[in-house]
Amino acid sequence: MSTEQSAAGTGQPGGIAPDDVAAIRDQLGREPRSIHAIGHRCPCGNPDVVTTEPRLENGTPFPTTFYLTCPRAASRIGRLEGEGMMKQMQDRLATEPGLAEQYAAAHRAYLEAREAIGHVEEIDGISAGGMPTRVKCLHVLAGQALAQGRGVNPFGDEVLDLLGDWWASGPCVSPDSETTD
Repeated sequence: MSTEQSAAGTGQPGGIAPDDVAAIRDQLGREPRSIHAIGHRCPCGNPDVVTTEPRLENGTPFPTTFYLTCPRAASRIGRLEGEGMMKQMQDRLATEPGLAEQYAAAHRAYLEAREAIGHVEEIDGISAGGMPTRVKCLHVLAGQALAQGRGVNPFGDEVLDLLGDWWASGPCVSPDSETTD
């Protein structure tokens, strides 16, 4: 996993650099919650995936370990979802046994990464994005592919291939600014 900074399980972004917290706040348009670490950095330098605690500071179980924060990438992924990409992927799971096994392995990798952060009984065995048998959120799959690297989630890799260079026009946010899209 390419996690680079940890808030040491505090549920707060205290172990994350203030500039990163500000960038994430600007990306999300709200205060970030329960950041455990920066899961991945965009080539522009900003965080684009955060690794979250499996339980939010208010006690709510939170299965989305790899949370995509870049609004530019998220917007492009939303368009892919709107074009029916999830259904196409879902249909392939039923007809391509090798792909289904790779997707199941991605589910296991997701669970292992979350378990390394902390165990939350209520979400034990539940990953995100529909894994291991459904495809229901491309944002999660792309977040996993960025945070854990290519080759872990086949659908996450496909999404990243379809996104292109979302960072090419510069950072999605700048320090002390709103989104620059």
